[in-house]
Amino acid sequence: MKIKDVMTASPTFLKSSATIQEAAQKMAELDCGFLPVGEGDKLIGTVTDRDIATRAVAKGLAPTTKVADVMTKKVLYCTETDTTEEIAQNMAENEVRRLIVLNDRSAKKLVGIVSLCDIVNANNTKADTAATLIKGVSTPSNTNKSKKTKAA
Repeated sequence: MKIKDVMTASPTFLKSSATIQEAAQKMAELDCGFLPVGEGDKLIGTVTDRDIATRAVAKGLAPTTKVADVMTKKVLYCTETDTTEEIAQNMAENEVRRLIVLNDRSAKKLVGIVSLCDIVNANNTKADTAATLIKGVSTPSNTNKSKKTKAA
Protein backbone atom coordinates (compact mmCIF):
# COMPACT_ATOMS: atom_id res chain seq x y z
CA MET A 1 0.00 0.00 0.00
CA LYS A 2 1.24 3.50 -0.82
CA ILE A 3 1.52 6.31 1.73
CA LYS A 4 -0.86 8.45 -0.34
CA ASP A 5 -3.57 5.89 0.46
CA VAL A 6 -3.29 6.34 4.24
CA MET A 7 -1.95 9.87 4.82
CA THR A 8 -3.84 12.95 5.92
CA ALA A 9 -3.93 15.07 2.77
CA SER A 10 -3.67 18.86 2.53
CA PRO A 11 -2.39 19.53 6.05
CA THR A 12 -2.64 22.93 7.68
CA PHE A 13 0.56 24.90 7.17
CA LEU A 14 1.59 27.19 10.06
CA LYS A 15 3.64 30.34 9.46
CA SER A 16 6.92 30.56 11.38
CA SER A 17 5.82 33.97 12.67
CA ALA A 18 2.80 32.43 14.43
CA THR A 19 2.93 32.35 18.21
CA ILE A 20 3.06 29.13 20.21
CA GLN A 21 -0.36 30.04 21.58
CA GLU A 22 -1.72 30.20 18.01
CA ALA A 23 -0.05 26.86 17.27
CA ALA A 24 -1.60 25.26 20.36
CA GLN A 25 -5.02 26.69 19.46
CA LYS A 26 -4.71 25.31 15.91
CA MET A 27 -3.70 21.90 17.29
CA ALA A 28 -6.71 21.93 19.62
CA GLU A 29 -9.01 22.94 16.76
CA LEU A 30 -7.67 20.20 14.48
CA ASP A 31 -7.25 17.63 17.28
CA CYS A 32 -3.63 17.03 16.32
CA GLY A 33 -0.19 17.40 17.89
CA PHE A 34 1.93 18.14 14.82
CA LEU A 35 1.97 20.97 12.29
CA PRO A 36 4.29 21.77 9.39
CA VAL A 37 5.87 25.24 9.60
CA GLY A 38 6.80 27.40 6.67
CA GLU A 39 7.72 30.74 5.27
CA GLY A 40 5.83 31.49 2.09
CA ASP A 41 5.50 28.12 0.39
CA LYS A 42 8.78 26.76 1.76
CA LEU A 43 8.71 24.13 4.51
CA ILE A 44 11.23 25.11 7.21
CA GLY A 45 10.30 22.90 10.14
CA THR A 46 7.61 21.26 12.21
CA VAL A 47 6.15 22.02 15.60
CA THR A 48 4.63 19.48 17.96
CA ASP A 49 2.72 19.73 21.18
CA ARG A 50 5.84 18.27 22.81
CA ASP A 51 8.02 21.06 21.31
CA ILE A 52 5.70 23.61 22.87
CA ALA A 53 5.68 21.85 26.23
CA THR A 54 9.42 21.13 26.51
CA ARG A 55 10.99 24.03 24.64
CA ALA A 56 8.61 26.78 25.70
CA VAL A 57 6.33 26.06 28.66
CA ALA A 58 8.98 24.18 30.66
CA LYS A 59 11.35 27.12 30.21
CA GLY A 60 8.74 29.72 31.14
CA LEU A 61 8.50 31.29 27.69
CA ALA A 62 5.52 33.52 26.95
CA PRO A 63 2.56 32.39 24.83
CA THR A 64 3.65 35.11 22.37
CA THR A 65 6.91 33.26 21.65
CA LYS A 66 7.27 32.64 17.91
CA VAL A 67 6.91 29.11 16.61
CA ALA A 68 10.26 29.56 14.84
CA ASP A 69 11.93 29.73 18.27
CA VAL A 70 10.72 26.30 19.43
CA MET A 71 10.10 24.30 16.25
CA THR A 72 12.09 21.30 15.07
CA LYS A 73 14.16 22.46 12.12
CA LYS A 74 15.24 19.05 10.84
CA VAL A 75 12.31 17.82 8.77
CA LEU A 76 12.11 14.12 8.07
CA TYR A 77 9.90 13.19 5.15
CA CYS A 78 8.74 10.51 2.77
CA THR A 79 7.00 10.65 -0.58
CA GLU A 80 3.42 9.76 -1.37
CA THR A 81 4.58 6.84 -3.55
CA ASP A 82 6.64 5.17 -0.81
CA THR A 83 5.06 2.02 0.62
CA THR A 84 3.66 1.78 4.11
CA GLU A 85 6.11 -1.05 4.85
CA GLU A 86 9.14 1.06 3.85
CA ILE A 87 7.99 4.05 5.83
CA ALA A 88 6.98 2.00 8.88
CA GLN A 89 10.54 0.66 9.00
CA ASN A 90 12.05 4.14 8.59
CA MET A 91 9.78 5.66 11.23
CA ALA A 92 10.74 2.86 13.62
CA GLU A 93 14.46 3.32 12.95
CA ASN A 94 14.21 7.10 13.38
CA GLU A 95 11.87 6.83 16.38
CA VAL A 96 9.32 9.26 14.95
CA ARG A 97 5.55 9.04 15.09
CA ARG A 98 4.80 11.34 12.15
CA LEU A 99 6.36 12.24 8.82
CA ILE A 100 5.80 14.99 6.32
CA VAL A 101 4.68 13.60 2.95
CA LEU A 102 6.03 15.25 -0.20
CA ASN A 103 4.79 14.68 -3.74
CA ASP A 104 8.26 13.58 -4.89
CA ARG A 105 11.93 14.03 -4.06
CA SER A 106 12.54 16.71 -6.70
CA ALA A 107 9.54 19.08 -6.48
CA LYS A 108 9.23 18.58 -2.70
CA LYS A 109 5.66 19.89 -2.51
CA LEU A 110 3.95 19.25 0.84
CA VAL A 111 0.95 17.02 0.18
CA GLY A 112 0.27 15.35 3.52
CA ILE A 113 1.25 13.96 6.88
CA VAL A 114 1.44 10.30 7.78
CA SER A 115 1.30 9.11 11.36
CA LEU A 116 1.95 5.90 13.21
CA CYS A 117 -1.84 5.49 13.58
CA ASP A 118 -2.42 5.98 9.85
CA ILE A 119 -0.11 3.09 9.06
CA VAL A 120 -1.17 0.79 11.89
CA ASN A 121 -4.88 1.31 11.14
CA ALA A 122 -4.56 0.82 7.38
CA ASN A 123 -6.53 -2.19 6.16
CA ASN A 124 -3.59 -3.87 4.42
CA THR A 125 -0.92 -3.31 7.08
CA LYS A 126 0.69 -6.58 8.06
CA ALA A 127 0.85 -7.38 11.78
CA ASP A 128 4.65 -7.61 11.75
CA THR A 129 4.93 -4.20 10.04
CA ALA A 130 2.68 -2.63 12.69
CA ALA A 131 4.60 -4.36 15.49
CA THR A 132 7.96 -3.18 14.14
CA LEU A 133 6.69 0.40 13.90
CA ILE A 134 5.17 0.48 17.37
CA LYS A 135 8.22 -1.12 18.97
CA GLY A 136 10.59 1.22 17.12
CA VAL A 137 8.88 4.44 18.17
CA SER A 138 8.17 3.25 21.71
CA THR A 139 11.64 2.02 22.62
CA PRO A 140 14.09 4.87 23.25
CA SER A 141 17.45 4.43 21.60
CA ASN A 142 19.68 7.31 20.54
CA THR A 143 22.15 4.99 18.86
CA ASN A 144 19.88 3.38 16.26
CA LYS A 145 19.19 6.24 13.84
CA SER A 146 18.60 5.45 10.18
CA LYS A 147 19.82 7.56 7.30
CA LYS A 148 17.15 6.22 4.95
CA THR A 149 14.54 8.89 5.73
CA LYS A 150 15.60 12.14 4.11
CA ALA A 151 15.61 15.59 5.65
CA ALA A 152 13.92 18.29 3.60
